[in-house]
Amino acid sequence: MIHVKWDRETLHFPVPPPETKLGKLRTDLAEYTHLPLGSFKLIHAGAVMKDDSAPLTAYKIRENSTIALIGGHSLPSMPAPPSRPQPKVKEPPTEKSTITAIRTELDRVRTTLVPDVDALVSALAPSVAPTVSSPTSAPTPTSGSAPAQSFSSTAQVPHFPPPHTMPASYSSKPTSSDHTRLSELLLQSLLRLDAMHLAGSDWPEARAERKAAVREVQGVLDRLDGAWLAR
Repeated sequence: MIHVKWDRETLHFPVPPPETKLGKLRTDLAEYTHLPLGSFKLIHAGAVMKDDSAPLTAYKIRENSTIALIGGHSLPSMPAPPSRPQPKVKEPPTEKSTITAIRTELDRVRTTLVPDVDALVSALAPSVAPTVSSPTSAPTPTSGSAPAQSFSSTAQVPHFPPPHTMPASYSSKPTSSDHTRLSELLLQSLLRLDAMHLAGSDWPEARAERKAAVREVQGVLDRLDGAWLAR
């Protein structure tokens, strides 16, 4: 079976034949969910699946793969930075400004989502300490935890307030709504990173920055889902 995460549901479908096109899977999901065909995106392993003419093997879809279906309904949104006066003429993005945007998005995840993921994981398995480090430190991983990830950067990024009032620790076991909300916010961050414009091969540094950011956010999402499934 393959698994499709949609809102608070997880749908299960037989593994399609290897030659099946992505467009066929998208159409089947639209019919099953009654969502307009162009109203949602499909994400697998941190990447948006875009080419409907490509076979599923191109996206490494296999047994027990998990695909996220995003769109077609209202999702909780990350807090937006304070509004600023917009210039009359918007300048095209540069590699430097794109790198700053990538680092800002990653900092937003680290400061507003990672602490809550740590709290949820600890509440599900109190004997396992959180393993995602802060941007300036890299603690030694404890037994049974994934390797800590670190990121060094001199870019100045704004501080974003927490998107909700989730406690730093739980007095009781987290609920499925806690897991779903954090999962959706992390998926939205992956979508924002994917949507950032990169000027082909002319911006190798920005491309490397985005790849590293996607890998880190996907790692947080995998840790969240893994702890929830193992509860």
